[in-house]
Amino acid sequence: MTRLSLEQVIDRVQDVPALPQIVNRVIELTEDPNSTARDIESVIIKDQSLTARVLRLANSAYYGYPRRISTITEATILLGFQTVKSITISAAVKKVLFKKLPGYGMPEGALWKHSQTCAIIARYLGKKFSVKNIDEIYTAALLHDIGKVIMSYYMEENYDQVIKMVQQNNMPFIEAEQQILGFDHCQLGAKMCEKWNLPYALMEPIAYHHDPQRGVENIDSLYITHISDAITMTLGIGLGVDGMAYELYTPALERFGISEEEGIEKIILEISDMISDEQSYDGYHL
Repeated sequence: MTRLSLEQVIDRVQDVPALPQIVNRVIELTEDPNSTARDIESVIIKDQSLTARVLRLANSAYYGYPRRISTITEATILLGFQTVKSITISAAVKKVLFKKLPGYGMPEGALWKHSQTCAIIARYLGKKFSVKNIDEIYTAALLHDIGKVIMSYYMEENYDQVIKMVQQNNMPFIEAEQQILGFDHCQLGAKMCEKWNLPYALMEPIAYHHDPQRGVENIDSLYITHISDAITMTLGIGLGVDGMAYELYTPALERFGISEEEGIEKIILEISDMISDEQSYDGYHL
């Protein structure tokens, strides 16, 4: 197989849909300090399913508001701009993440479940360690493996080679991707987000979640995404063929005072109820 550049791969993929215009507009508004909740409402009400999703979350027991929230303006004030942005992006990418990925041995829905679990854990860790921009971290964790949607196609053609290299050399799966294909799913994911004009702050956690020592900015977001992904793998949720030989980056654990064995086990116990609650996967724990 002839090696392609990342740009050539992105350009050749026709089945990755552009994000709906409404998503791009919500992102623009939530990033603009001069926007108001009414501005956001004027965009969201054009999409019935998104309107229902935002109102459902605002009225969930998780927020415990004493009276019923009936407008997007009220919901936006209650939830905050960043949470509304997270809901919007999550709703937009669900179809993409829900796909079957033969190249990774993942059935339909497995990547979505893995991604949502990772995002739920990331949000929990962000709160636990009082990290800023929790909704941004949630979104980065949700999208961390988005590159696998494209990568699966190239993996199918090179599956045997990659698996053989991983097993013979006991190397991380991502290194085998790089050596056989010349690029990996993390790089593809960052390029996809760039193509979708998503916020730059999401790029590093997506590009380097397997290689966190390369991070320069958004270190908390990157490290939490990396740790959350490792925990999700440990739990066996959405575990494709790339689940073997996952290396945890010790400085990421040290940054939050987590020990590699007892600390991870404690976090798993703390989140067990949350990730077993199906409502969590519909956005109630955003």
